[in-house]
Amino acid sequence: MTTLISEDTRVKVSSVLNRDTTNYGKQHLTDGNEETCWNSEQGLPQHILLDFGRGVEIDSVTVTFQGGFVGKKCTAQASLVESPNNYDQELGTFYPEDVNSTQNFSIECSQPVQRLKLLFEESTDFFGRITIYKLDVLGRP
Repeated sequence: MTTLISEDTRVKVSSVLNRDTTNYGKQHLTDGNEETCWNSEQGLPQHILLDFGRGVEIDSVTVTFQGGFVGKKCTAQASLVESPNNYDQELGTFYPEDVNSTQNFSIECSQPVQRLKLLFEESTDFFGRITIYKLDVLGRP
């Protein structure tokens, strides 16, 4: 298994705290810096969309949340190369713990997908905010 996120991977997020993309933007999800993070605005659901630009086989998702701002219910959805705007491939639901440590979640992916959408339907934060310091997707290119 190897990381599937590269310089060519396009990342989109549902919101950024106070629209402050410099301090809390999507670029901090994958920059490798443990001091930076993506913060969502309040309200649910929130999501992260990754477009790999090619078909990939996903094995797992690794996430480091800030405790207290954890997406406690996350659904992984994907789209195939033939229909990149159709997120009809349900890859599973996982339930992260409310901790600061890195968590790894296995994904059931039977065929190559082009896009991965992580949908956070619930949060440990009363206002529905999500804070992530690190995001990685592992699998086979």
